[in-house]
Amino acid sequence: MITLLRGHQLALSVLALCAVLAVPLSASAQDDDPHAACTTVTWVPPEILSRPVPLREGTGNAQDVVTTRSAEARAFYLQGLNYLHGYVWIEAMRSFRQALRHDPGLAMAWWGLSRTQSGLDDHESAVRSAKRAEELAENATPRERRRIALRLMQLDAIANLADQAKLSAYKQAIDKAIVADVDDIELWLIRGNAEEPTAAGRGQRGGVASTAFYQEALRRSPDNAAAHHYLIHSYETINRIDAALVHGEKYAGLSSAIPHAHHMWAHDLRRVGRIDDAIAAFKRTDDLENAYYEAEGIAPEMDWHHVHNLDLLATSYQHKGQMKQAEALLRKAASLPSVTNYLEFNQKALAMFLFGRERWKDALVATDKLTKGKYAPTRVVGYALAGHVQLARGRRDAAAQALAAAERELAEVPTITAGIAVNRNAVQPYVDMLRGDLLLRDGETEKGRELLKAVQVQLRALPGPDAWSQALFRLEAIARIAREVGDWELAEFTAKQMMEHDAAFGGSHLARAAVAQHRGDAGELKSAVTSARQYWKDADANISELAALKKMESAGQRLSASANADR
Repeated sequence: MITLLRGHQLALSVLALCAVLAVPLSASAQDDDPHAACTTVTWVPPEILSRPVPLREGTGNAQDVVTTRSAEARAFYLQGLNYLHGYVWIEAMRSFRQALRHDPGLAMAWWGLSRTQSGLDDHESAVRSAKRAEELAENATPRERRRIALRLMQLDAIANLADQAKLSAYKQAIDKAIVADVDDIELWLIRGNAEEPTAAGRGQRGGVASTAFYQEALRRSPDNAAAHHYLIHSYETINRIDAALVHGEKYAGLSSAIPHAHHMWAHDLRRVGRIDDAIAAFKRTDDLENAYYEAEGIAPEMDWHHVHNLDLLATSYQHKGQMKQAEALLRKAASLPSVTNYLEFNQKALAMFLFGRERWKDALVATDKLTKGKYAPTRVVGYALAGHVQLARGRRDAAAQALAAAERELAEVPTITAGIAVNRNAVQPYVDMLRGDLLLRDGETEKGRELLKAVQVQLRALPGPDAWSQALFRLEAIARIAREVGDWELAEFTAKQMMEHDAAFGGSHLARAAVAQHRGDAGELKSAVTSARQYWKDADANISELAALKKMESAGQRLSASANADR
């Protein structure tokens, strides 16, 4: 019995499931493991993953060579590889299985299935598929056999994430394989993936070291879509947004049918102040996804990427001050079931938004949902945000209780996780921020200030586009807290952090304007207000920020008049 989302259950015998998949069981596989040719995935029903799929244009340009006499099997294998590199797990699974329908003995299709199953957080099935690839590899080339052996090493290291020796051995084995197969582009890509913090790396957490391997892949295979994709992530991690933007545009052009390709470009359009272009790219992503769900009869929550894209589209509208649009999208995202801890964790965006709008009652409803989440990281942030709301309402004891609850839940968050699952480093700043808020309001100004300064550094160091936008709005919240308690040293420090983080955000200039007003600097105040108005020129007319700017503008005029009178 396989448990699915929304409490549904699908009961399929092993033989019935394998019949649906149209993949035959070998005699040895049936004897050793009756599930060997099947799959038991985490959140996507097997029926979806086993559906036939056509060949499609615009998925990428992988050129891997595999052992098969079937041109159709080769074509579907390459399509699966393109989808794999684009994190389109459902279509990658369907494509690899379609390849196996044309050639049941294609070992590398099982290799591709194994990698895709890791993307679906289904480690046991990934191991079974890799072993099946190994069984079939006697008819494959030495190069393919080496790649399959590497996959088995990787899976062993993934099962032991804290064992750095296994990760090191895995990397050394890839290096040895590259010496034998120096023109194998997939090996160069895999080697770049292996430079991530754990063996579960799949291109999203690379850094300086990763870029060298991806650049070599590009040198040997000019305009390789996958290499462009992974370079975007790596350059984002090291804050080389100029380089990420170049590769983002390339990837979107080379993989036009992959929603994630347009989404990736949008990441960095936003980072360089091209917010309208970013919104257009996020919307293009959403259009592609919705057309796909309708055409294939697939529920949006089955696609891990959909909520992620809605989140970044919503916060892009929030960035422009278009709060009605932002809230509608955030509520849409929050209404969908969360299929992973990463997606559930990112549903905090609605609560953060409502807290930023000072809608305390609505914010508490949203944080209450988070505190009842399935995963510990979500519950931690739910309690932390609820604590801030209680402090804003003057309920200090309730806030202290929320902090205690957040700290208890924090103990359940792992320090090391596979892939993009949420670890303690991503959650700790939210707990520390609440603790700092409490210290400030309890009169322990110096302790609270130093803690909140450290939190800002931690928030800005977190990798990923979600973390970047969330850090911006967390900085905005700290700036507001600092002004509320009258800690102008902290307010000035935070305003500078906001300007460094995103000088194209109206809120960064509003924070700068507030500090300038406190200092009595009319020139700086005028400059900051003018900039904030420019970045919020398309904002909703009734947002509180515009009213605050109007008051600051009047204050600046009084300061200028007073200065002129003194002359």
